[in-house]
Amino acid sequence: MKTTKCILGAMLLTTFFSCNNQLKNASILKQSDFSQPPVAEIKADTFTRFGVQRIDHYFWMKDKTNPKVIEYLKAENAYTDSVMASTKDFQQKIYDEIIGRIKEDDQTYPTLSNGYYYYTRTEKGKQYRTYCRKKGSLSAAEEITFDVNKMAEGKPAYMFGGNTISPDNSKAAYFYNETGSFADYMLKIKDLTTGNDLDFEVKGASSFAWANDNKTIFYSVIDPVTLRSYRVYRQTLGAGKPELVFEEKDSKFSIGVSASKTREWIIVSSGSATTSEDRILPADNPMGEFNIFLPRVKDVEYDVYPHREYFFIRYKDKENLNGKIYQVAKADYANRSAWKEIMAHNKDVRIESLNVQKDYLVIETRKNGLTELEIRHLTTGKKRFVSFPEPVYNAYSNGNPEYDASTFRYSYTSLNRPTTLYEYDCTNGNTTLLKQQEIPSGFKPDNYVVERLWAVAADGAKVPLSIVYKKGLKKNSLNPALLYAYGSYGMSTDVFFSSAYYSLIDRGFVFGIAHIRGGSDLGEQWYEDGKLLKKKNTFTDFIACSEKLIADKYTSADKLAAAGGSAGGLLMGAVANMRPDLYHTIVAQVPFVDVVTTMLDDTLPLTTGEYEEWGNPNEEEYFKYMLSYSPYDNIKAQNYPNMLITGGINDSQVLFHEPTKYAAKLRAMKTDDNILLLKMNMDSGHGGATGRYDGIKETAFELAFILNRVGIEK
Repeated sequence: MKTTKCILGAMLLTTFFSCNNQLKNASILKQSDFSQPPVAEIKADTFTRFGVQRIDHYFWMKDKTNPKVIEYLKAENAYTDSVMASTKDFQQKIYDEIIGRIKEDDQTYPTLSNGYYYYTRTEKGKQYRTYCRKKGSLSAAEEITFDVNKMAEGKPAYMFGGNTISPDNSKAAYFYNETGSFADYMLKIKDLTTGNDLDFEVKGASSFAWANDNKTIFYSVIDPVTLRSYRVYRQTLGAGKPELVFEEKDSKFSIGVSASKTREWIIVSSGSATTSEDRILPADNPMGEFNIFLPRVKDVEYDVYPHREYFFIRYKDKENLNGKIYQVAKADYANRSAWKEIMAHNKDVRIESLNVQKDYLVIETRKNGLTELEIRHLTTGKKRFVSFPEPVYNAYSNGNPEYDASTFRYSYTSLNRPTTLYEYDCTNGNTTLLKQQEIPSGFKPDNYVVERLWAVAADGAKVPLSIVYKKGLKKNSLNPALLYAYGSYGMSTDVFFSSAYYSLIDRGFVFGIAHIRGGSDLGEQWYEDGKLLKKKNTFTDFIACSEKLIADKYTSADKLAAAGGSAGGLLMGAVANMRPDLYHTIVAQVPFVDVVTTMLDDTLPLTTGEYEEWGNPNEEEYFKYMLSYSPYDNIKAQNYPNMLITGGINDSQVLFHEPTKYAAKLRAMKTDDNILLLKMNMDSGHGGATGRYDGIKETAFELAFILNRVGIEK
């Protein structure tokens, strides 16, 4: 549920006027123009809770060991292929356009860490990255630490989850999985001097950290049933069995382990959606006992950022949702009265993160939905701010892994600005451009218009909406549009540049991102007002943004598409039920749509930890509220938009049966002749195809569907 995959893809140059001609002349096929779609077998299962009886005709689909389930999925995929067969060449054209906007042979800008320069590169024709380093100088010989292409050979899915180098630079702990499921990561350790893996393997690991002795590793593992990260182990390489050092008993909490930037601490972080608790251990004393930094208090969240002389604490509670920052000497961290407040609560400013360096503190904040970067000198208290030139943008700190550094890096992007990496000098405020995303086929930002609009929600709240379109577009209601949103877990949906969605924009589309409640785009209260018993604000905000685009004549209901994934797929299902008349096409990726059934089953992955997001349906008030919006439960006999629903057979976040039964029930209930497709990835999970070229093919497919539905065929 928590992990979102944004669908946005890419396309070709056509003028606005030729696009309109295509729309007028195209003959758009309907469902009745194709062979009969698959019809799922009906087996009624009855569930009763709080006097409410629910009958689920497709509950049987949850068992993927049942041959009938696999047979049905294959039939759905075959039907999808047949309906989309006429777009094969178009899909290839879109794919080629996206590839044309990507520098296939590329390399990240090197980063210095503990004596080595680290970078990754991509190569034309290869699906995965190669991880490299050079010792001491960029002119030194290259060492390949991981060639993921070789590691993935012969595997239908492969995910490399990253690596962490030991303090002496001799070993690398790394994650990978071969199913595409986030639940199946394996932890291994590679000897970088020999290139061979050590005799060490942990299935279901979720995080890890090195102690300073270079032989002790701490790692967390997930519960194989609930997929909650719940235990931390300590293992000395080559010496006996791992030792359990902490187990999180509260089913709402998940844990992770990390090492501080200062290399002084191992930190075990335990947290739910509203409450957190950290434990710390000196990294020089790996066999010692962890100490609680601040005992958990309900509805109090904090993060610890160690400096070598003191700790910085980012702190928030129910009274101060947007948080504040404290500074405290190491010896006094357990004494709350010794904490010195250095950034007070401001209801209009959300504190996002901190980057601690020897002489500077970089504070990333969010105000009016936009990121700001503040730099504070830790001795003089002098402040500087990084300024940004545009009214709609996204900027974020990349930090600096070197504690003693006086510089840090940040990235900047917007809807019409490719991502650019900068380095900021804290001593003088100078900014240096390090690397800009290249668009080989050519791109001119000034050919496009970016705007921020404000929609008025049903309860009067003003909801920001960011849009981009090609210069010269006329507001005459004739333009197709795609509106995207997520709106859950407090995750802000920042604007971004994607070479993919320009294949829509260059064909006359308006592309928009709705910054709806449920995210934290306008601060923590924005999140609080879109969760639990206020969750419907997420849906009505999106509807208000859709109506704004239509009212201002950017588009019309018969040309408006909507898209969202995971919890954003819940959004898609909800608005499809509530206002199907507003949308011509909906793409729901790995959608979390069977809310009530899933949240009532505490044996399913992630369920109990989600109570603080959606509520506990074992309580009548929450049960009935969830039931009132759950997309699967609220499907009814009415017209629905054209719909593409995607899933992954190995999905551990939204189990494959949710999109499957959702598509089956929609087919049985809808009264229209619009296209409804289910596309199930039979090799991967929540994020779809794992290789970059395979992922682009999926994007091209989704965009071809959106374009085809409004009659754009070339």
